[in-house]
Amino acid sequence: MEITRQLAAELKLRLEQVERTVALLDEGNTIPFIARYRKEATGELDEVQLRSLAERLGYLRSLQSRREEVVRLIEAQGKLTPEISAAVEAAVTLQELEDLYRPFRPKRRTRASIAKEKGLEPLADLLLAQGRDDPRQLAEGFLTDDVPSIEDALQGAQDILAELFADDPRQRALLRKFTFDAGILAVERSDKEDAPEAEEFQMYFAYREPVAKIPPHRILAINRGERLGALKVKIEVDAERVHTLLCRQVITNGSSPAAPYLRAAIEDGYARLSAPSVEREIRNALTETAEKHAIQIFAKNLQNLLMQSPVRGRRVLGIDPGFRTGCKVAVVDEFGQLLECKAIYPHEPQGRWQEALRLLASLVSKHGVTLITIGNGTACRETEKLAAELVKEHCPAVQYLVVSEAGASVYSASELAREEFPELDVSMRGAVSIARRVQDPLAELVKIEPKSLGVGQYQHDVNQKELSDALDTVVESCVNHVGVNLNTASSALLRYVSGLSTKSAHEIVNHRTANGPFKRREELKKVKGIGPKTFEQAAGFLRIAEGTEPLDNTAVHPESYPLAREILAACGFSPDGLQSREALSQLRAKLRELDPERVASSLGAGVPTVRDIIASLSQPGRDPRDELPPPLFRADVLSMEDLSPGMVLKGTVQNVVDFGAFVDIGVKKAGLVHISQLSDEYVRHPTDVVQVGDIVTVRVLSVDPKLGRISLSMKIEKA
Repeated sequence: MEITRQLAAELKLRLEQVERTVALLDEGNTIPFIARYRKEATGELDEVQLRSLAERLGYLRSLQSRREEVVRLIEAQGKLTPEISAAVEAAVTLQELEDLYRPFRPKRRTRASIAKEKGLEPLADLLLAQGRDDPRQLAEGFLTDDVPSIEDALQGAQDILAELFADDPRQRALLRKFTFDAGILAVERSDKEDAPEAEEFQMYFAYREPVAKIPPHRILAINRGERLGALKVKIEVDAERVHTLLCRQVITNGSSPAAPYLRAAIEDGYARLSAPSVEREIRNALTETAEKHAIQIFAKNLQNLLMQSPVRGRRVLGIDPGFRTGCKVAVVDEFGQLLECKAIYPHEPQGRWQEALRLLASLVSKHGVTLITIGNGTACRETEKLAAELVKEHCPAVQYLVVSEAGASVYSASELAREEFPELDVSMRGAVSIARRVQDPLAELVKIEPKSLGVGQYQHDVNQKELSDALDTVVESCVNHVGVNLNTASSALLRYVSGLSTKSAHEIVNHRTANGPFKRREELKKVKGIGPKTFEQAAGFLRIAEGTEPLDNTAVHPESYPLAREILAACGFSPDGLQSREALSQLRAKLRELDPERVASSLGAGVPTVRDIIASLSQPGRDPRDELPPPLFRADVLSMEDLSPGMVLKGTVQNVVDFGAFVDIGVKKAGLVHISQLSDEYVRHPTDVVQVGDIVTVRVLSVDPKLGRISLSMKIEKA
């Protein structure tokens, strides 16, 4: 109960909202299912809110579990006091909890533990009491064979105090905050003889920046340089200010003869124990924050990539470019089925340009191709010139499009690709992927590990499990938002549907292969491994376009079919009206006249559910991606030499990073629109202005062919 109350307070939600949502999560319901079909229970929390709640719930439960563990461990040592117990119970972060447990954590033999073994802990306590007695006289009472001199006794007592101060939770919290607020991250060139001379790290060979201000992408770049041995990194803090700060916490009687010994213990404890561990903690915290930020940017880019508008109803010729090994060509029909594949060799060393043109023209004519897609890898621009000449000389009605081929080779060598095209060469499978990914980006790109899709920043430098989890969440969200055709979807796509797993997705495909297309959603229950709970979670996100139940081609959940039929009847229609264009037009007019609140009241249903059913009945088979702008088609090609400052072009946003956006303007290299050039207004982050897949108008600022750099601007040019 306490956790739900805390969640309600933190997220500014009603307690009953949180309790019902937590119950739904604990029952094994997926977030897409809860967001779409349990709106009455959650008070219409959207998917983002639900994921935030679930993440925070997990953290608070981990905190509670660790809290109980810490109490148990301290109690086992016989050191649990009411004060410690209260402090543990009051801890609100795992870091705070670990600080409290730190003094009780089993340690290896330390200078302090050795001094305690010699019986010097009482002397340390006397010094800490800050009385008027001379510490040297006090030390005389602790001389033994193991402690032969006053200096040895006082040093041992200081060692005990140094560790005591370094482990004190309040001092650590104070020191951590001061180091973060006032520390300087100092970076310099590594002095290792075999250190790499990487150009990308040169700007950090003598670099300083306040810890509190360093941006996430810089943290990851510096971390990489340090990991590769090119950089040395440390946090610099004014030690005198730290000593003064800590002394204020410890020395309550500055006139006590013990004060100099306490100060010496503080300085030693800081230099030897606190500073290194606090620096590690802060750098770990900076890295964690930077990684989370990078993962968020990657996830946002991936979402926009997957949700690009599909190009429907066009036969596509895909080209995977190459020089020595030639270009692989694959033609697919409107539904992505492979029609024919060939290899052409237009580039050096073979140079069979005219032969390639004739073959391409033949394939275009034979299969009614209206769109050519070209992978953007090696030999892309040279192949683009081939396509432009083909369009100009032979096929004026055809357009072409350069697409990212990121991940095509990963797909080509995958088990899924081998299942789909066992007879094809690996490289030829890549051409099929390049052709298909413009027809339905989501359906094709889910076959590829998200990390291989080339829309991230420092993706190899972040926590790989957290990255994979975040990207899988994005794919799951996109797939369920769009919905999946149960009779055409691959197992790679089906496995992301709410409630389904890799195994159940394969079973669906196997059942479909053995028994033919599904006629009704209800038939899903016949599939091996699909029980009532799985069916409940998945059914609403699966579509059957040509089945016997018209409602199966909508987002209406089977559990709400009786309600949907009542709403249709109130409009004078049956579900069959959803399959007739003329009837659907009349039905939409009737549905627009309905008042969801009045309908919900009369039918004893929830208003959100009624509202969603009305929207779903108005647009059976709706794909939200169709409302987005189509990709930018081309019919001619530019080279970097064709560019000049001031030229205005249209381009496609290829990647968005912290410092700007990379835009494909149809030349070999994508141009960079720096964050300062994205808008005339202040831009907090590039994702506030542009998304992957956006078609934007840019102005060329500068071109450096030698370095292959193009600087662009999206600012309005002043007259």
